[in-house]
Amino acid sequence: MKIKTTLITCLACLCFSTLAWAQDDDAIKSTVNAYLDGITKGDTALLGKAFHPTAILRTFNASTGKIQDFPVRNFIRNTPVGGAKATTKLVGYSYAGVSATATVELEFQDFKYIDLLSLLKVNDEWKIVCRVFSRVDKDVQIKGSAASVAAAKTPAATNKKVVKPKKDDGW
Repeated sequence: MKIKTTLITCLACLCFSTLAWAQDDDAIKSTVNAYLDGITKGDTALLGKAFHPTAILRTFNASTGKIQDFPVRNFIRNTPVGGAKATTKLVGYSYAGVSATATVELEFQDFKYIDLLSLLKVNDEWKIVCRVFSRVDKDVQIKGSAASVAAAKTPAATNKKVVKPKKDDGW
């Protein structure tokens, strides 16, 4: 009888932990997709849902030779009305405990952004707390283990207005 009880307990724990993993997978992808959809649709509410209010955007400014930070509120406020005309792709993600990382591409007509997103699970919700980004030529490929993860592209926004992001402001 003890063996049966132990076996049932172990199976129940395995099922619950598998369910928790699946929920985290879906929640992380949902957060990242809210970010990508918010950009391509110009939906500031989606962007607000994806980012923690204290999140920062960070890049290296080659002109000044300094690391440049942008508060997320400025990024959201400057989101183009109607969205940015870009094709987006979740390249890959990983997580353990309450922390996660995701790599995404936002491809515009003449260039693309490679974003390395840091996420934290805050009050049972995954939020982007940092976006480290690089503006690169379209032919630049991601290198490292995230590059081998297959991911589907999301369709580009259908707006007619082409918004060309500025070089060093996170857009």
